[in-house]
Amino acid sequence: LVLEKSKGEILGVVIVESGWGSILPTVILANMMNGGPAARSGKLSIGDQIMSINNTSLVGLPLATCQGIIKGLKNQVQVKMNIVSCPPVTTVLIKRPDLKYQLGFSVQNGIICSLMRGGIAERGGVRVGHRIIEINSQSVVATAHEKIVQALSNSVGEH
Repeated sequence: LVLEKSKGEILGVVIVESGWGSILPTVILANMMNGGPAARSGKLSIGDQIMSINNTSLVGLPLATCQGIIKGLKNQVQVKMNIVSCPPVTTVLIKRPDLKYQLGFSVQNGIICSLMRGGIAERGGVRVGHRIIEINSQSVVATAHEKIVQALSNSVGEH
């Protein structure tokens, strides 16, 4: 895909290493700046793997090198990217009236690894194998396990 941007404008992306047991060691799009070229394009999604930028492969490169390549795009008006799209994103709504109700699942490395039968998460559409990429509209792609657990444990209402 090709992104258009103004000369001097940053791409507006946050990337992380694809440590998610990925087959290809490359970087993942963790977040996009509102109104930035990446978000404006409508062509990228959080969770996408970035394979190459302007024909430079990012596969196997250290995160800092990839970040440097992205910073070096500032004066370009077109950026060619080769990406592997994130699997389809499912939004689930969990209704939790009170903290005393367990969500009814366990998570490891951002992935649902077990589910309580009949629990509020299962009723909301959560399934084993789902990867959590956002909680209450906040990206958690690059977030530590403890912070994900904390965000989940403190949430009440509809999520």
